[in-house]
Amino acid sequence: MTMDGQRSFQDQLEALERRSRLRRLMPRKGHDFASNDYLGLAHDPVIAAAVAKAIARDVPVGSGGSRLLRGNAPEHEALEAFAAVTFGSEAALFLSTGYAANIAILAGLPGPDDLVVADALIHASAHDGMKLGRARTVLAAHNDPQAFDDTIRAWRREGGRGRAWIVSETLYSMDGDRAPVDDLATIAAQHEAMLVLDEAHATAVHGPGGRGFSATLEGRPDLIVLHTCGKGLGVEGALVTAARPVIDLLVNRGRSFVFSTAPSPLMAVAVQAALLRMGEVDDRRGRLAALIDHAARHVCAPLDLPPPESQILPLVLRDDGRTMRVAAALQAAGFDVRGIRPPTVPRGTARLRISLTLNVDEAVVSALGDALRTALEAEPA
Repeated sequence: MTMDGQRSFQDQLEALERRSRLRRLMPRKGHDFASNDYLGLAHDPVIAAAVAKAIARDVPVGSGGSRLLRGNAPEHEALEAFAAVTFGSEAALFLSTGYAANIAILAGLPGPDDLVVADALIHASAHDGMKLGRARTVLAAHNDPQAFDDTIRAWRREGGRGRAWIVSETLYSMDGDRAPVDDLATIAAQHEAMLVLDEAHATAVHGPGGRGFSATLEGRPDLIVLHTCGKGLGVEGALVTAARPVIDLLVNRGRSFVFSTAPSPLMAVAVQAALLRMGEVDDRRGRLAALIDHAARHVCAPLDLPPPESQILPLVLRDDGRTMRVAAALQAAGFDVRGIRPPTVPRGTARLRISLTLNVDEAVVSALGDALRTALEAEPA
């Protein structure tokens, strides 16, 4: 590469720096208000013991290849069978990440005559899957069921003949608000559409037994659910639950599945153990709910913010620079709070994303509230 070529990369980095959008890797330090380990299961001794037992019986660390070659281990298949029973679906498929799962679903399943209608604030991975897919895509107003219905009806009036797909998160990762899941399911049924629900930030935390907001819908032939394993479950990977033909088609057409080395069999063991733990930790979900209530009183109320709808508490500061300066002040005070800027969130909505987890207690949350008020006073709007 020429020096001019290297300089162009440096110019891009400097431009990001001037706009307060340069990202850097940071070490873990301070009290955890940044992770998605909502129930504190990442260090759960029961899950760790399951992995240790698997190592003792010579379960390999590496899978050795893609699932369609020699990478298909008994542990993968055991996990998928257990996950289907746990969530109440006909079948399940284990993938390496939630990102890979959304790519597989949205690039591999909708056809060229189909229409995909996705919530405007859907995950970046869903956007990338739609870009790689063959279907026409439309973004609907956030959490507005009527917008989904109107879009599908207009497409039909214009001659649309394929299948409609409705795509939504159930709990939004940057705003912490819930989707109108039941309304979307009704619209899907009316239009004979497929409903794709991403439970990334709800699995293990919300719903009966931690099964998410789609728990009462699982098993429907028109439903595909993505359960991320690296957040509330505290492990890694993603499970797609759906009817057997959908799962079999993903095995054939989900390129991020077909052409990826399979996840470690040890991680399949860890995920199965985490699913077992998910059904046993109502006490942790109760403690997290109490922590959310505490944050409403000691973080939100003093700042005249509405109480959080979930374990995700967004503080929208709008300006990228101010957001990062406040985040830096909190980090210096011992609180790991991260600033979120475009393009992760829409332009003009830079924010602090405060994640409430059982890795902290009420006293630490109260201390965060005090530090946050001090930091905001030092960086007025």
